Amino acid sequence: MQTHTQCIWGRAVVGHGFYYHRKSGDSRINRNISMQANPFNLQGKTFLVTGASSGLGRQICVRISEMNGTVILTARNLKRLEETRQAMQPGDHSLIPADLTSAEETENLVQKLPKLNGAAFSTGISIIAPTGFITQHDYNQTFQTNFEASLMLSNQLIRKKKLIRDACSLVFISSISTRYPFVGGALYVSAKAAMEGYARVLAIELAHKGIRVNCVSPAFVKTQMLNQTANDFSGEVVKKIEEKQLLGLGEPDDVANPVVFFLSDASKWVTATNLILGGG
Repeated sequence: MQTHTQCIWGRAVVGHGFYYHRKSGDSRINRNISMQANPFNLQGKTFLVTGASSGLGRQICVRISEMNGTVILTARNLKRLEETRQAMQPGDHSLIPADLTSAEETENLVQKLPKLNGAAFSTGISIIAPTGFITQHDYNQTFQTNFEASLMLSNQLIRKKKLIRDACSLVFISSISTRYPFVGGALYVSAKAAMEGYARVLAIELAHKGIRVNCVSPAFVKTQMLNQTANDFSGEVVKKIEEKQLLGLGEPDDVANPVVFFLSDASKWVTATNLILGGG
């Protein structure tokens, strides 16, 4: 079957079942085409970002704002949240301090939230210890922060119907260490692996609502957490890690950009995926 498409401004455009008429001088068509041509644009959408006071969470907030999205920032430290907002593009952004390891504070946070187009879960800590030296406190702190906080927050978002059907995306920050573990990383690696498994299940459970769930798994990135790792190990160890990453250490933007991709309509046909960000 032959299809003829003709595009003459000021006249009808017909082809493959498509028809419209553009009046001369009407700029609305151009604006609509421009928006459709940029699926990364987040204008008119609202996102929650956890761990927004520093590191990857902060840069994710910055990138969302640069793509015209509105951000609700949460973390424990209000002063650092304000510093993040100052680094962002102007917008109707809001700060809600909360300790997400607290069930009460998590519930209070969710009650204050509007309907969301998405969320990026970036809360995390790193406790490095050989298995024989792990304490119950280390275990509780790592799993509560790196896994349970994101699980229970997403649980509340679902229960309280804060996620917009057919227009929502959840992104969890995991780690490449679940595939390439390291000595002393038993707690960190295990908590991230648990979160990856949870995200895959959540993707299956929410698919019928048009809500997407994905992970990104970065290698070592130049953040405060990397500085902490450098303190836990010798400088020689960190140097070897950098040499193994063919493209060197990552920058926060190298993680924030893929997160924005998953939050945007550019990935509207992607769910239950874990994107490895390993620098080679």
